[in-house]
Parts: sequence; structure tokens; C-alpha cells
Amino acid sequence: MPPGRPVQSQIRQNVVEILYYLGRGYGYQIAKIYNEIFPEVTQRSIYYHLRKGEKTREIELNTIEEEKGDFSWGSTVEKIYYTLGTAAKPLGEKKVQDYLKKQGYSLEPQLPKKKFTKFVDKFRKGKYLK
Repeated sequence: MPPGRPVQSQIRQNVVEILYYLGRGYGYQIAKIYNEIFPEVTQRSIYYHLRKGEKTREIELNTIEEEKGDFSWGSTVEKIYYTLGTAAKPLGEKKVQDYLKKQGYSLEPQLPKKKFTKFVDKFRKGKYLK
């Protein structure tokens, strides 16, 4: 066994389960859903696992959107939306599906999009074109 901490995390796996049914979500939204379904964790922990999930390719950054409104800190908020990455392995947790269905979310499980194979990448770069 290699030294150091294991790469997998139960919190990150639970976030993957939420994104599997949600499709895409932003940090605060994911944290609220997480704390309703699983044992409570801090928002800081959720944001850490979202960033760590990007590094392990379990989670991908989808878009960054600015929303205007009357917030206590100003007139705009930046929402960073995440989706499942290519290395995500959702198990299809029934309690996540039940909770999101009860809350009125449209549930269409989102499998991670597979990236092109090495052959297709080489083909697109012109290595097989003459």
C-alpha cells in the first residue's frame, strides 16, 4: 500500500451521487442537499471535495454564471456549476434519488461523458490523414 492518505473519500462519493441525479449543481446547492441526506458536513468540506474531485476527474467544472440580485454582500453572485467527470463512478444511491424526487427535481441520471479515445485524438490531429 502506498504511503499517505487514500484517494477515495465517502464525502466526495456522496457528492458524485448527488450530481449523478442532479445533472449539474453549484456548491451551495450541493451542500444543502448533502446535509439533508447524509451526516452533516461544513460547506468548506463540500467545496474542498469539489476542487479535489476536479483533480481526480470525478467532477468537472461546467460553467461559471453571474447572477444579479440584492445580496447582503453586493448586487451580483458568481455560481460555479459542476457536473460528473470521466472518472466518476456513481452507484445510484436510492436515498438521493428519493430526496431529489420529493423536492421536485427532474431526475435524469447523468452518466459521465467519455472522452475520445487516443485513436480519435490522433486522427483529429491529422496523424492518420494523408
